[in-house]
Amino acid sequence: MRDDYLKEANKLIPDPNILVNLVSRRVKQLKFGQKPLIESLERLDPEDIALKEIIEGKISYELAED
Repeated sequence: MRDDYLKEANKLIPDPNILVNLVSRRVKQLKFGQKPLIESLERLDPEDIALKEIIEGKISYELAED
């Protein structure tokens, strides 16, 4: 996992628990065959793709109210 992507995504989602859950769910989707929402000239790991998608605003989250 690229440290620069992690730091940038952490600025957008400061809660580490939410960030980890969001990335892990997206990685699972990518491993099951979903196409990345971003284009990259370099070969990225699924974790880096998920972080880059968050950074570019392609993935967001919503907290459920109790």
